Amino acid sequence: MVKLIYTLADHGDDVNCCAFSFSLLATCSLDKTIRLYSLSDFTELPHSPLKFHTYAVHCCCFSPSGHILASCSTDGTTVLWNTENGQTLAVMEQPSGSPVRVCQFSPDSTCLASGAADGTVVLWNAQSYRLYRCGSVKDGSLVACAFSPNGSFFVTGSSCGDLTVWDDKMRCLHSEKAHDLGITCCDFSSQPVSDGEQGLQFFRLASCGQDCHVKVWVVSFTHIFARSTEDHLKQFTEDWSEEDVSTWLCAQDLKDLVGIFKMNNIDGKELLNLTKESLADDLKIESLGLRSKVLRKIEELRTRVKSLSSEIPDEFICPITRELMKDPVIASDGYSYEKEAMENWISTKKRTSPMTNLVLPSVVLTPNRTLKMAINRWLETHQK
Repeated sequence: MVKLIYTLADHGDDVNCCAFSFSLLATCSLDKTIRLYSLSDFTELPHSPLKFHTYAVHCCCFSPSGHILASCSTDGTTVLWNTENGQTLAVMEQPSGSPVRVCQFSPDSTCLASGAADGTVVLWNAQSYRLYRCGSVKDGSLVACAFSPNGSFFVTGSSCGDLTVWDDKMRCLHSEKAHDLGITCCDFSSQPVSDGEQGLQFFRLASCGQDCHVKVWVVSFTHIFARSTEDHLKQFTEDWSEEDVSTWLCAQDLKDLVGIFKMNNIDGKELLNLTKESLADDLKIESLGLRSKVLRKIEELRTRVKSLSSEIPDEFICPITRELMKDPVIASDGYSYEKEAMENWISTKKRTSPMTNLVLPSVVLTPNRTLKMAINRWLETHQK
């Protein structure tokens, strides 16, 4: 049975989102306001509507305790409100200034994620109201966000149809095209499922899109994290140039194949993807014994990559690109960044810190030679 019990008609324009806490209903609208209603009788609270945003409000959500409400807007801000009195607790500006389309609290209320129209996603510390980490997707606006029930990772969905999985340090763990015409919403089931054999827990994720499809996924943080670590380490080999591959061939006593590999433009990424079929059909290596030797060496390379159990230290990762830094510089906010990424940030964004969201006292970038040497030493150790 379905029965309408109440209709609320207080907003003056389209209502974009609604959210429940244990005692309240929140709504937000193109009319720039957020309204709060009591669930006991659906009367509007005395301090409602909440007014701060200068443009349309796209999303609102309660913290798990229900004491804090977050709202985000075209004006590029995410605002935290005290639900008991309607006071503004914090105004957090998206570093890029782009319209913020979605916001979501972590299950333990320690973090808040905000996703914007330019594809940037920010993880905020919900206690200090400071920027913790930021990242971005390649294409489209971020329009959906959901945390796993244990808070270890979260998922964003874009208007281009991509689902992206992030860990709590804003490392991109997985990304793939999920819907052809854009994602509209995604959410996790609160109950994990077990594989029954190895005792691993999986989370079910549902996504829906403008392609008329609803898709259900199973996500394992253990597997994804292992893949993330492997991908970070594998990038060393994937970044090999054709000359690097030639050097590797010579080291494996396969120098007779250097000419063939160069002729076919085999770089690190292509090397890792070679199969017995491609060696025979594409590279025209006729000797079965030689093909077998090449495959053994490639498999040894893959195995060595996978066996590198040490994760890249977080201080070696650029906060903007989330990749290992090659030319680190120190900005005036005291943090280190990849030089090219930070130069692009300063030239195309507001003159604010990617880490703190505060105005940079200076745009001077100083080479961090100590960090660069530490990264090079780490690389030498892990690429032997």
